[in-house]
Amino acid sequence: MPTSHATRFAFALVSLAASSLACRTAKPQPPTDAEKPAAATNAVRLTPRPAPDVAPEPAPMPRPESVALAPLPADAVADDAIVVAGERFSIGTPVVLWSDPGGYDAYAPAPFFEGPARAGASQGLRYRPGRKRGDEDVPQPTRAEVAELVDQFVLHFDVCGVSRQCFKVLHDIRGLSVHFMLDIDGTIYQTLDLRDTAWHARQANARSVGIEIANIGAYPPGERSALDSWYVRDDEGWRIELPANLSDGGVRTVGFTGRPARPTRVEGPIQGQLLEQFDFTPQQYEALVKLTAALCKLLPKIEPDAPRDARGRVRTEVLDAADFEAFRGVLGHNHVTLEKNDPGPAMDWERLLEGVRALL
Repeated sequence: MPTSHATRFAFALVSLAASSLACRTAKPQPPTDAEKPAAATNAVRLTPRPAPDVAPEPAPMPRPESVALAPLPADAVADDAIVVAGERFSIGTPVVLWSDPGGYDAYAPAPFFEGPARAGASQGLRYRPGRKRGDEDVPQPTRAEVAELVDQFVLHFDVCGVSRQCFKVLHDIRGLSVHFMLDIDGTIYQTLDLRDTAWHARQANARSVGIEIANIGAYPPGERSALDSWYVRDDEGWRIELPANLSDGGVRTVGFTGRPARPTRVEGPIQGQLLEQFDFTPQQYEALVKLTAALCKLLPKIEPDAPRDARGRVRTEVLDAADFEAFRGVLGHNHVTLEKNDPGPAMDWERLLEGVRALL
């Protein structure tokens, strides 16, 4: 999402329209007509289940041995499974599928939420069925073909604060999509089978899986921003306070209190600009570690590492064309597109990646 977020959420009683505008300006432009498929193919549908100092350059890191994940039986009941090419795989953390009660369905060609149609609301497909192998369409790839074609996992923050609002803006208004959303309580929502291409990161779309992590975003230090209204202090430190117009935000854990994993705002440069951001919640890190590890097992071209500079530090700027083409692994939207700054300076890359490697 773009660096300019200050006008998205001004105060705690932010209106739904303002929320939508903030996220609307935070996403890439919709694909051109030439990029969109002419008609939908048969999307996979599942039967709903019950509700400092220069450091020496590091040596290349070997890929750890990975224990393969086995697909679940077709009739198995599980609330922790993701879907790849029609097969379900348990990942050990709560997952709500698009076909489940309370899920978000990116296959829906019309706005997902009820109510009067919004001005400019998108109609038609919000994704591209299947994958591409060069210029060749692969309309219904097998799991083996998905593993062959996908080698990047792109992390975003949603600038909407909660996953329900993210899906409303992304799907209903922007006409875009993402495979996963990660809410503040650690609940993962899968909106598309990974065999299908989501529209979330421009040139990375065809080769990637994408996730929107619920977080209100990063802003220049010292300026009034959404951070001032979305976070309040109590006796235990900072906590997330949802705007009144969002009610409970659709957060699945009843009475959940979201707190950033680190006690203060985190500052750091992204694309050469100093930004500040509250960290993601511990529940989000725990779920993201398990999801990322599962993706590295199921799609082994996704390496458990991020783009690094010569000193071994995770890079904070966009990759040039050659580096982007060569990179396989986990990366931020800011590594894909110059105008983007997500997942922001608060993303604790080492916490994430060390956790992932420990599970492989």
